[in-house]
Amino acid sequence: MDNERIAHCLALSQRARSQQGQGEAQAATLAELEAALQALQPAPVIAPAGAELMLDAAGYLTAWNEGAERLFGYRASEALGQHVLFLYAGDDEDGDIAELVDADHAVIDVRRRKKSGEVIRVRLNITLLRDSAGQPSGMRVLIAPMVEGLSAREKTKLHARIIEDSDQGVLITDAHERIVSINSAFTRITGYTAAEALGKTPDMLRSGVPGADFPARVSAAMKGAGPWRGEIIGRRKNGELFPQAVTVSAVRDEDGAIRHTFSLFSDISVHKDAEARMQRLANYDTLTGLPNLGLLSQLLGQAMTEARRKQEHGALLVIEINRLGAIADTLGHEVGNAVLLEVGRIFRLVLRDEDILARLDGGKFAAALPQIEKREHAAIVAQKLMAALEAPLQIGAHRLQLSAHVGVAVYPEDAQDAAELVRGADAAMSRVVPGQVPALLFYSEEMNQRAKEHLRIESELRLALANKELLLYYQPKVSLRSGRIVGAEALLRWRHPVRGLVSPGVFIPVAEETGLIYELGNWVLEEACRQIAAWRDANLMMPPIAVNLSARQFDSHLPERVADVMARHHVHPEQLMLEITESLLVRGAENVIAIMNELVAMGLSLALDDFGTGYSSLAYLKKFPISTLKIDRAFVVGLPFEENDCAIARAIVTMAKQLRQEIVAEGVETIEQMGFLRELGCDQLQGYLFSQPIAAADFERMLREGKRLAVSGRQATLSL
Repeated sequence: MDNERIAHCLALSQRARSQQGQGEAQAATLAELEAALQALQPAPVIAPAGAELMLDAAGYLTAWNEGAERLFGYRASEALGQHVLFLYAGDDEDGDIAELVDADHAVIDVRRRKKSGEVIRVRLNITLLRDSAGQPSGMRVLIAPMVEGLSAREKTKLHARIIEDSDQGVLITDAHERIVSINSAFTRITGYTAAEALGKTPDMLRSGVPGADFPARVSAAMKGAGPWRGEIIGRRKNGELFPQAVTVSAVRDEDGAIRHTFSLFSDISVHKDAEARMQRLANYDTLTGLPNLGLLSQLLGQAMTEARRKQEHGALLVIEINRLGAIADTLGHEVGNAVLLEVGRIFRLVLRDEDILARLDGGKFAAALPQIEKREHAAIVAQKLMAALEAPLQIGAHRLQLSAHVGVAVYPEDAQDAAELVRGADAAMSRVVPGQVPALLFYSEEMNQRAKEHLRIESELRLALANKELLLYYQPKVSLRSGRIVGAEALLRWRHPVRGLVSPGVFIPVAEETGLIYELGNWVLEEACRQIAAWRDANLMMPPIAVNLSARQFDSHLPERVADVMARHHVHPEQLMLEITESLLVRGAENVIAIMNELVAMGLSLALDDFGTGYSSLAYLKKFPISTLKIDRAFVVGLPFEENDCAIARAIVTMAKQLRQEIVAEGVETIEQMGFLRELGCDQLQGYLFSQPIAAADFERMLREGKRLAVSGRQATLSL
């Protein structure tokens, strides 16, 4: 019997080793180790039956055979007539295990006391006896002793062998967390020998990158809160990090005090690598490494949920590369694949980091724009992607010219979920007519019209630069103390050959979005300096002319460009003022301050335009070398009757005076507005009350004639 038990245990060990460390094998080894450390009693086995007795309905013995005599030590004369309770072991009922076979038959495992006083464990096979009327008349009981298997010593040795031969690392610590035992798998996995590990703490294996709750959970397990199982990153002796499946549990002594803690762990690097490969195969295109449709849908769904929460817009572009099939058929699939790889690389360079680029199938890509300020921006991105393919691609010995067509769907207008959005963009892409310029369609007809208008303005604005359709108008600034013209703001105008003067509100946003504002801004600076020089040559004493700067112009080369233009036209710094907007002030304060200081060091003055409409902060006025503050027309329009506008204007003027800055109010149109601002202490006004923006010749005439705004006492009056 012992040999059979040993063989059985060895079979269990072999099966545990074959079960890849995590799950069943770990649980089996855990159970065996707990048994070894606690030196539990060996599991009983059942010996052949032989003892038999019979009881009447009241529980008194009516039959007692020789088997019962041998088992309990009582002769029949001593047992017959006694109540069966004389065999009970006292408190043994707590451990009874019963199995009901049927209404008249049960099997129970119990402890019973022999005549010698020894308590033994037996199995009772009980059959209920009935009389002729079917009423219970007694019981027939067959008794089988439960004979012990392996001794505790033998079982402990067997468990020790199983643990030593296990494929899982075993680490045992004492109550002070010092390592007192390891197995050979521990050394194989970690690289630490017994001599290097014993007496140390498990901290030697920690990588420093556990899960957020790992230390607390392990600490709780070591203090007896119950086993902890999980996956962590461990560190080998050579410093290599590796993933491992771990079980940590505590062992208590007879008094309930924690005596040892043990950990079982397995190196699951192979499983993790396989899992990562499967994850990549499931979510990424095998050729380009870009997300596939499945991952795109998942990421797009998350982006759409976030956009709904923030009430923002987003878009999806489906881009199909033209002639890809012909290229693959003519030059081979290797060349076709190389084209796809290069296109993916080019598109990734065009998009922002937060944008998602995916490959759907064949020559079809998708670009998700999770957040766009305006829906029309999607058309700008589409144009950039198509423009990126205009330069020929060099693929090996082949120089290939590519093109693409694009379909766009925006959310939340066109779709409420990712699948619907993909279908919409794909449907729009499929409707693009060959040869259409631009090769772009929105899913929504309204968006198509808006995109076409946007692209038309961009195209015509580029021609306007070349055809000299742009010009500057000048709006005077007037002193509220003297009424004299003390400056002017140069404002860009576009004289379209068909539509006449185009409002800046129409073309400036397009220029900002497309990057044309950089070229327009440089043109404005050049033209303003040219005009200042022309007035000087005409012996006209000019006040400072203010030129607006876009945030796109504000780079490290700006001072150099401004100095070059001024030198070319012999313009002095006091003749030029640069106006910036509040939005510029939040684009990396340190870089902006350095550029501003360089401009001021050249003798130029800086004005902060539209103050109060964006990121107004005293910190800006304190940090940046701004000499002039302009109150936006939005806070002037309600003066002096709108209480909130009055309070805001009063606060801005007070604040600027404390910082010794000059104050200009924009959009002043009435005498009442002028009077209120003058009483506040505002320095200058700019608006239709004195003059709308006018051509250079008209402004020159106004200066030569000495036009001025007359004010007297507390009441301001207009006198031109």
